[in-house]
Amino acid sequence: MMSTSAESSVANRHGAKVLIVDVQEELGQSLCKELGTPDIISYVHCDVTCETSVRNAVDLAVSKFGELDIMFNNASIIGDAELRATQTDGDNFKKVLDVNVYGPFLGAKHAARVMIPARKGCILSTASVVSLAYLGIPHAYNTSKHALVGLAQSLSVELGEYGIRVNCISPHAIPTPLLMNLLEGSDKRKTEETISSNRVLRGAILETEDIAKAALFLASDDTKYVSGVDHGFK
Repeated sequence: MMSTSAESSVANRHGAKVLIVDVQEELGQSLCKELGTPDIISYVHCDVTCETSVRNAVDLAVSKFGELDIMFNNASIIGDAELRATQTDGDNFKKVLDVNVYGPFLGAKHAARVMIPARKGCILSTASVVSLAYLGIPHAYNTSKHALVGLAQSLSVELGEYGIRVNCISPHAIPTPLLMNLLEGSDKRKTEETISSNRVLRGAILETEDIAKAALFLASDDTKYVSGVDHGFK
């Protein structure tokens, strides 16, 4: 399995051999030491917007573990907090799309390269609930998550021919460092309360591990006919 840091611990606990690919080297190395030995979990520095870097990471995963069964594209940025299109910085907009859309495309492209000969595999990406409803999020992030859902649907049709499943997870807001950096100066507890007050489901709070468990479920054999939501008919 290839993934960024957040979901690696859950996958590792369920027997997956994991290659963490991320630009946060200190965090990646620390997580590897915490979770196991190099034969079951490793880290490699990877810029998901650089095709050579992604290609090399996929090749390393195959070389190290023998095959690549699961690719989880989870790298994401929000970018600037500006909500007005007239004030949105063009370079920032492009950067968000590079990480949030082009990165998952490269991950899927090179995962497919090694999965097609095996005629099996699972490609996951983290989208967002903002792909379904407007929630006052910057245009670049909103656009990127809509695009990611579309990418997953089109890939599910193309790669379904080879037995490769493609899906997205679209979570609600979670007060991760990514969100808290956007809401600079906000209190984490108050942010959690605000998020919870806007949810329909009561009595439960969405946490990062819930996303990891959803990814684990979608990557498992229990979802052998789940791809592109409608097993690729779109």
